[in-house]
Amino acid sequence: MPTDTQHQIALTLVPGVGSILIRQLISYCGSATDVFRSPLSRLVKVPGIGDVTARAILKPGVLLEAEQVVNRLQKLGATALFFTDKAYPARLKTLYDAPALLYFRGSGNLNAPRTIALVGTRQATDYGRRVTNEIIEAVAPYGASVISGLAYGIDIAAHRSSLVNNVPTIGVMASGPDIIYPAVHQKTAQEMLVQGGLLTESQPGTKPDAHLFPARNRIIAGLSDAVVVVEAAAKGGALITAEYANNYHREVFAVPGQLMQTFSAGCNKLIRENKAQIYTSPRDIIEALNWDQPPLNPTDSPLPGGSSRKKSLPPMPVDLTEEESQVLALLRQTSDLHIDDLSWKSQIPMSRLASVLLNLEFRGFVKSIPGKKYAVVYV
Repeated sequence: MPTDTQHQIALTLVPGVGSILIRQLISYCGSATDVFRSPLSRLVKVPGIGDVTARAILKPGVLLEAEQVVNRLQKLGATALFFTDKAYPARLKTLYDAPALLYFRGSGNLNAPRTIALVGTRQATDYGRRVTNEIIEAVAPYGASVISGLAYGIDIAAHRSSLVNNVPTIGVMASGPDIIYPAVHQKTAQEMLVQGGLLTESQPGTKPDAHLFPARNRIIAGLSDAVVVVEAAAKGGALITAEYANNYHREVFAVPGQLMQTFSAGCNKLIRENKAQIYTSPRDIIEALNWDQPPLNPTDSPLPGGSSRKKSLPPMPVDLTEEESQVLALLRQTSDLHIDDLSWKSQIPMSRLASVLLNLEFRGFVKSIPGKKYAVVYV
């Protein structure tokens, strides 16, 4: 009998069915297994699924192909992560264009409490490599995981510096989990399996075609609390990653460079267009993400001189909308929450959540804090 994993993989192999339609099918049918057990008459009623697509889902060939993928994953020691799985990266779950299925090799935590992406040109300078190493050395004490794309230049410098500094590092690939590209990074990739891992949305055997790299960049941005563009030309993959990061409400930093340097043009452009904060030292990142502030016990409030006093929550207001009550209740349960986590836990779309938070902030019930996080206001 086909397993749940086989059914999940099979959904991604159906022609014309992408991540959005997969979520639609799961919403209507309950699970990937239930999709394949549904009759044609039910599938055609799912919005976006016409007669042709419904018949393609029910063809037995797609399950046989999925079985072959499962066998290859087992030989690789790789795992398939469906968007409903607990191990699926929570930072991606709320994104409108997140992959429905990911393939992962390694021992790293895809839901690490703190993550940062370092990206840049494939033709990195000594300056770019020094800054990359400086950032990784600085974030190491904060338990951050480093995300990058395993490419030449800044990417591989970030991964190698992470390994040297005992920082977990995740390489997001534009190929299948069995194809390391470029091949000269095979040794580093193998080391990353022990101290992080390799992640991709492409099934085994997929070669790194050009159109897959921008898609890979959106995963890098989505996995990260902040994206740092170390060096970049006026056009290129690093700027695409920064664009995705801005769309996903992530912090974006750019390392400034000399005006005449080709690979400073992209960074300087991001800063000029207010699409990135200027990076001057690791403190810029640490303070923006609020990493230098350990979570306070909800009952303790620091006072001058090192003393403390008890803080208490105000009574839960009764004149809130259902969504406002839901968000406020979530924030009262913890010290703070990132806006993406709030959206995921409340299941309120980001476009509407921003308005809900603004109303709560105007009324003095919540406050925004660095790192795109929100916390309840104590009295």
